[in-house]
Parts: sequence; structure tokens; C-alpha cells
Amino acid sequence: MVRFLLKRLLLAVSVLLAVSIVSFLMFFALPRDPVTGMCPKNCNAERLERVRTELGLNDPKPTQYVNYMKGIFVGRDLGSAQGGKCEAPCLGYSYVNSESVTDTFARVLPVTLNIVLPAAVLWLALGVGLGMISALRRGSLLDRISIGLTLTFASLQLYFVGAVLLLVFVYSLKILPTPRYVPFLENPIEWARGLVLAWVTLALLFSAIYARLSRAQMLETLSEDFVRTARAKGVAKRNVYGRHALRAAITPIVTIAGIDVGAALGGTVITETTFGIQGLGRTAVEAVRQGDLPTIMATVLVSALFVVVANIVVDLLYAFIDPRVRLG
Repeated sequence: MVRFLLKRLLLAVSVLLAVSIVSFLMFFALPRDPVTGMCPKNCNAERLERVRTELGLNDPKPTQYVNYMKGIFVGRDLGSAQGGKCEAPCLGYSYVNSESVTDTFARVLPVTLNIVLPAAVLWLALGVGLGMISALRRGSLLDRISIGLTLTFASLQLYFVGAVLLLVFVYSLKILPTPRYVPFLENPIEWARGLVLAWVTLALLFSAIYARLSRAQMLETLSEDFVRTARAKGVAKRNVYGRHALRAAITPIVTIAGIDVGAALGGTVITETTFGIQGLGRTAVEAVRQGDLPTIMATVLVSALFVVVANIVVDLLYAFIDPRVRLG
């Protein structure tokens, strides 16, 4: 286990390093002067030069990259910005927002986490549960209804479902408030009321995909020799389906779930925009629109980190879900 973790961590560091180099070259090593996009339109030549000096953009490109990565771990000096010191982890300074990117992320990242993680629990529970029941009752009325519903929801777009839910529950029935983020510890009830539409929207669309995948995997597993052997030996159906078939069928689902959750944590752009919630995804879109390069690069790095961590967690779960898998 320790050896496996070390190998995966080394691979994760290599991936993140490669992502940081590529994103840095894309945003800071291009012929276009990045300062013109980072500084507001009313910046004069003197302020542009000061911003260029504070961010070290007059230094050679390798030095700029080393300073940027150094700032993530030990902080860096940004001149007059932030009082001259950007504490670690320093992801750069946004002259568009007049604050460090770290402070921006500290404000918007919890919003995205509170949208994605509860929604993931809902779509996994609903999708996998419906898919497994549908597979066990193949050909029944429930199976046909399930197939019809999953096809319908899988065909819908997130912004359409979100708009319909807003129209019905917020503007027509008025049983829910306008979606907003309230910290859980501040008011758990308002936290749930403010985000429940975003959760349901994501859960409806993702659960449709997971239901179809779970059904297909379960049907394939039920035709395996070890399942037929267990049933021939008189093992109770509950044990055959729950302890043997389910554990074998769920492995590829865990893989896809890890990728989906990791990618969603990098920013649920459409969801946040539809419901007017300021999370990481909406912040990234605004950064692209305003040419806020430090925020864009930091978003790329954080998104890559989420995907890498999610894949490591998935690999570790394999050993607990499927006894045939050995980590080494």
C-alpha cells in the first residue's frame, strides 16, 4: 500500500508539474504582454510598468516560472500589492479584482464544494440504486419506466432543467428562495434551501447516466460464471447480488464517478451561471472574459489537482470494493 501510494503521488506531482508548465507557457510566455489583460483599462504606462515589475514579468521566463511555483509553497513578494507580501499558497495577484487569487479562491471554492459534493451523493445514490434495481427486474414495468426516464433526462441540457426548476419552485410556487450560498455552520436550513435546486439539477442529469451504466454493468455481471456458481450452491439472493455481483459491477462506476466529481470540483460553470451563484466555475468564466490571467492559470492548476486527487482516491477504493484488485 505504501509503495503504491508513493508511486501514485510521484505520478500526481509529475502531472501537476506538466500542467503548470503548459499553462504558464500559454498565459505568460506568449508574445502578447499579459499585463495589458491583467491591469484595468485606465492603467497608464507608469502603472503598467509597475505591475510588470511587481509580478516579475521583466525577468527571464524560466525565472518567472520558478518564482511562481516558489510562491505556491513559501509565498512571494509582490511589491506594493497586498502590502508587498503574498502569503503561501500564493497563486498570484489579480489586478482586475484588486486582491490575491488565493483570497478569491478562499471565497468561491467552498461554494463549489458545497454544490458538487452533496449533488454527487444524490446522483450516485439515485443513479446506481435505480440502475441496480432495473437490472434485477429486467423486462418488468419498472425497468421500462426506468429506461424511459433515464433516456429523457440524459437528453436534457443542464441550463434547461435549471431554468424550469427556477420557474416552478422559485418564481411560480415561491416555496424556495432565490438560489444563494449560506455557510452550513451559519444556518444549515438556509444552506440547504439555497442550494437544493442546484443539487437536484445536477443529480437528475448525472443520475440518468449512472442509472444506464449501472444497469448495463449489473446485467453483465449477473451473467458471469461466479454469480451462476454462487446461485447454484444455494447462496441467498441477497448475498449473491449484494456481496458478489454489486461489488464487481460497481468498479467501473467508481472510476467514472471519480473523474466526474474531480472535474465538477474544478468548476460547475453552467450550474453556477444558471442559478447566479458565485463559485469557482463562474469566477473562471469572468476571469476569461476580463483577461485575468493569474486567476485563469490558478483555476487550471486547482482543477488539475482535483482530478488527480480524485483518481488517487478511486485507485484506493478499488482494493476495498473488489477483492480481486491488489495494489502494488
